[in-house]
Amino acid sequence: MLKNQRIDNKEVKMRVNIAKRVALELKRGMVVNLGVGIPTLIQDFLPINHGVYLQSENGVLGMGATPAREDVDMDLISASKHPITLEEGASIFSSADSFAMIRGGHIDIAVLGALQVSETGEIANWAIPGADILGVGGAMDLIANTKTIIVATLHLSKEHRPKIVKRLTYPTSGIRQASKIVTEKAVFKIEDDKLYLQEIAPESSLEDIRYSTEATFEVSRDVKVMSL
Repeated sequence: MLKNQRIDNKEVKMRVNIAKRVALELKRGMVVNLGVGIPTLIQDFLPINHGVYLQSENGVLGMGATPAREDVDMDLISASKHPITLEEGASIFSSADSFAMIRGGHIDIAVLGALQVSETGEIANWAIPGADILGVGGAMDLIANTKTIIVATLHLSKEHRPKIVKRLTYPTSGIRQASKIVTEKAVFKIEDDKLYLQEIAPESSLEDIRYSTEATFEVSRDVKVMSL
């Protein structure tokens, strides 16, 4: 039991580190959609008065941090069923209006989890062949219409297989590409269909990243330690 608890705590730390790093990408005035999984942690690591407008496809603009346990109201949740608070001036509206925002190209950044992401930035995040369908949700609309896509994911699957692959073997979520991938080990950017390693986490190494990444990537000239 203690051994399992240590494993759980290690994974929680990895997820938190990914969320903290992605939070640094979000700037004042941006409208940002946070997907299922690790992205639901990000709002808790934005600075006070951050000025980022967090949008959820179930009909919220202006999501705030996760409430304290005693203040949770499950009538106030994100599309991921994650309890939320509302920032001052937040709006609540129908999911139809929310998808109109997405399909109209009004989302600056979508932060999405992934089952796989290819070396060209193509994302698979809704189904595993031979398994029950996880559900598409708003991912395909977000990938098709958002200005910038960031993938926030653990570097390896639960089966310890690389998630960053040469080509997808799971069903694609759309042909548009992510511009950045953030894992607990590294930060990559995708540019002109090529994958570039930009940052290495303090607890990782280039050798570790090469071993745990199936995709081919180039090391940026100015590669640095990951910011957290």
